[in-house]
Amino acid sequence: MLSVPLQRMLFGLTDEHVILDPTSGQLLHPEALVAFQRLRRDACDAGFDPRIVSGFRSFERQRTIWNGKAQGLRPVLDSEGTALEVSQLPPKDLVMAILRWSALPGASRHHWGTDFDMVDAAAMPENYEVQLTPQEVADNGIFGPFHLWLDERIAAGHSYGLFRPFATDQGGVAPERWHLSYAPRARELQGLLTVERLQEQLRRGDLALCDTVCERLDEIYTRFVWVPDHCYPEIMPL
Repeated sequence: MLSVPLQRMLFGLTDEHVILDPTSGQLLHPEALVAFQRLRRDACDAGFDPRIVSGFRSFERQRTIWNGKAQGLRPVLDSEGTALEVSQLPPKDLVMAILRWSALPGASRHHWGTDFDMVDAAAMPENYEVQLTPQEVADNGIFGPFHLWLDERIAAGHSYGLFRPFATDQGGVAPERWHLSYAPRARELQGLLTVERLQEQLRRGDLALCDTVCERLDEIYTRFVWVPDHCYPEIMPL
């Protein structure tokens, strides 16, 4: 049985576990913020300017995104980034299409404050609107040089416990080169996020397509929620 404060933290029902990053105005788990600040210092020395564009995200915020896509109020994209016709998709196909690019409310790693999306502000022209697309973070994209630098840092174990949980396509979440996670805390919290606990939260959460999601939750959990142990770097907490 989880304590109430831990349960609220796990599902993004509180922001009491996160603090403000003064550079971006985003909220992060304190240990993730320390790791990011150390990585940012090194990146700035190399000529980059990492900025967080999305940190902590509440259950309510994630549900708004999810329900908007389920109801056709927000675009739902295929793996190539092309908008799908939501009204033509059966519920189970729509659920899987949404999950390709958007986390299930209650299962988003952003709830924990350990995970965040970032860009290289030094590469952006004035008034540039960040899209967080594969094209932006490709080797030849606007943020490509920064991510090539980051590739080397992560591979060498010099990223202060930060890693990409969705670095490659495993048949679930689309690769998100911009998404970093603080491994020690994220791994610990992922271990608490069981299918049973998640289903209980979803049933209480006023979620569009909830019945369809819960019917396929075992598959969803395996493909879109669980990050395998071998993906986490072996590193001591800060």
